[in-house]
Amino acid sequence: MRRWGKLFVVEFALALTAQVAFAQERAEGAGRLEVTGFPGGGILFTEGGNEDNEPDFGDYALGGSATYNFNRWWGVEGEIGAGLGVDQRLQFGRRGSVGDTSPPDMLAYHGNVVAYPAGNQRSLVPYATGGVGGLTMFEERAIGFGDDETLLTGNAGGGVKWYSGRWGVRGDYRFFAVDSKDDAPAFFGRDNRYGHRVYGGIILNLLR
Repeated sequence: MRRWGKLFVVEFALALTAQVAFAQERAEGAGRLEVTGFPGGGILFTEGGNEDNEPDFGDYALGGSATYNFNRWWGVEGEIGAGLGVDQRLQFGRRGSVGDTSPPDMLAYHGNVVAYPAGNQRSLVPYATGGVGGLTMFEERAIGFGDDETLLTGNAGGGVKWYSGRWGVRGDYRFFAVDSKDDAPAFFGRDNRYGHRVYGGIILNLLR
């Protein structure tokens, strides 16, 4: 009888451990540390103050981020994203348009604060975010970019995350403001520029 009692206790302990592990695996909401991959999206920059030289244009966007959540209300995020120039028609004000032209490729990197107005321990989590960083536009001699150019940027936006266990999906919108530089190329950077980015991502919770 004593042997059967010990066996029952061991089996109960194993079953309880498995149940706790399963519950942790299936716990809904954000983890302490999560990473997001953004396989696709788009970014659009509106025209600058000098329409003859600074047209609006769009790029294909992709990137990734790492978010550390201090608690259910706040977190910080480091983000890096690329904009890949795609052939398009660029309208240079009174100078006319140029077709089948690719704008410069770009790389953006930001540090952001993330706020969860309704908390992040639920399946569906809305959030707001904003921060500062930089934008590097790479050489594209066909439109007057003879060298790489780095500009200061700020961003603000938000989105929604949906979690199922360790995995989730995310939709994100950002408004960008790019600070001007007097010696920037005429195509981009001599006037303050503004852009809009949307993309979707896949989330992986690394720490619960």
